[in-house]
Amino acid sequence: MTKQSNSAADAFDPIEMEVFSNRLLSITEEMGNTLIRSSFSTNIKERKDCSVALFDAAGRLIAQAAHVPVHLGSLSGGIDAVLRRYGADGIKPGDAFLCNDAYLAGGTHAPDITVISPIFCDGVLRFFAANIGHHTDVGGAVPGSTSHHLKTVWEEGIRLPAMRIVRQGELDIDLLEMIAHNTREPDNRMHDIRAQIATNDKGAKLMLELVEQSGLPTVLSAIEGILQYTERRLRNRIRQLPDQTVSFIERMDDDGLGGDPVTIQANVHARDGQLYVDFTGTSPQARGAFNLPASALNASVYFAVKATLDPELMPNNGLFQPITISAPAGTITNPIFPAAIGARVTTAQRVAGTVIGAIGQLLPGDRAMASCNDVMPSMLFSGPKRDGNGTFVYLETLGGGAGGRAQGDGMDGIQVHVTNTSNLPAEALEIEYPLLVEEYALVEDSGGAGRYRGGMGIARQIRSLDDRLTCSVRCDAALFGAAGLNGGLSGGTSRVVLNAGRSDEKRLSNKISGYALPAGQSVRLETPGGGGYGAPAERELSAIRDDVLGGKVSRAAAERDYGVEHVARALGNQA
Repeated sequence: MTKQSNSAADAFDPIEMEVFSNRLLSITEEMGNTLIRSSFSTNIKERKDCSVALFDAAGRLIAQAAHVPVHLGSLSGGIDAVLRRYGADGIKPGDAFLCNDAYLAGGTHAPDITVISPIFCDGVLRFFAANIGHHTDVGGAVPGSTSHHLKTVWEEGIRLPAMRIVRQGELDIDLLEMIAHNTREPDNRMHDIRAQIATNDKGAKLMLELVEQSGLPTVLSAIEGILQYTERRLRNRIRQLPDQTVSFIERMDDDGLGGDPVTIQANVHARDGQLYVDFTGTSPQARGAFNLPASALNASVYFAVKATLDPELMPNNGLFQPITISAPAGTITNPIFPAAIGARVTTAQRVAGTVIGAIGQLLPGDRAMASCNDVMPSMLFSGPKRDGNGTFVYLETLGGGAGGRAQGDGMDGIQVHVTNTSNLPAEALEIEYPLLVEEYALVEDSGGAGRYRGGMGIARQIRSLDDRLTCSVRCDAALFGAAGLNGGLSGGTSRVVLNAGRSDEKRLSNKISGYALPAGQSVRLETPGGGGYGAPAERELSAIRDDVLGGKVSRAAAERDYGVEHVARALGNQA
């Protein structure tokens, strides 16, 4: 950092900076509310699978709402793609751009469509408003446009480089319809993209109001101060870490097409206020769709560093500067075109988990945490709409268990790391689609035993009400549970079951695509739990009693993990 930039940061009042930071965040929150309220599809409207952000004219992130961390990759990648393709001189007031492709436009996978709008002040480009929405289908070989078994990006739906969708206030209807009619839900695509454009208009309006109230020089100075403060604060955190290299490894079941387990290895070294994160030792790129493009890799690492070193730090461009990320080309964390990337979030979760596991070795013991479920379980159903007019695609992503901590049990049934969507309420699902939710519950015995138990996984069982439906499920961790820490046991693994609880119950592969599900049949997904922390023998009797009586741990599992006599003392006369 230069002497000049330090002086500028020091001259900026910290109280004023905090107030201004909150003003920027309030703009992004209002943008997020606008997008969610005005969207047409249940995936954005109900599940909130979207994110919004503000950037400056140079493409630096200045504020992001607390939505989905992995979306930061697509948003930053999209801004870079627009500036690279059009340049500041080629961007005009009233324009809006969209993109989704990982190789052409810094996206993370095709269903995440980014919309970017410039914000001009007195005829000069000063800022960008940007948002991203996960569209449940963008064409391709399978409903939902993502599947573990796809091999190239050409199978994963329409590829959008950075393109102008609005030209000086005039919406390009031809382009909008071309995109929409290359998907299985054209009405949803058209309405949601329009909502995304309107959301940026709202953000632009609020930014211009801020400039009018505070003055452009003050706003620009405040933003510069915030970015510099964020960078300096993170560098100070990094300087507190030991100067040594640590590594952490997790394993995925396979690469999407079977075969041997896949290794994700993070090697972390802190030196002179800079954190180096390298993925040497990671397995070759996947034959299937689990490959992680650069923008998603970066977003996953940024999240993990922020979560472990300074959770209250604002996510902005200052956060990125003290972190150097590298991954060997041709590995699953740095794939070579045209490798499929649609299921990239599973790998992103593993990347975040390995970085958290590595940095955790450098932190004080009272901040230690066992591994979380570190996956992104998903269920997708598709078939004719109830009225017979077109096709529906319903996507659900589920939580699992968080790791036990030095300070307490892990959270039950929670999305971790780079995902952060809501569930679709059973009532909304059953009204919208020919589906019935038979069970939605926590999975008994799924949290790893320990002084502090790992969080529990989730069971979601859905029955088909139409003979023409198909189902796709993707959930890693069928083979490897979340690692325990300091003597804690591993969390439970995941499983997929056809017609659970019936005489024709059948265990299915954890990765199925386009599986026929006629009326009356159901699919049950049980997600993995978190690892336990500390030796099970150290768990308090009252906690064991509460777990058993509360249905979180069975008597048999408790006796296995904590010992028969220990459980007998815990339960006493309530056995």
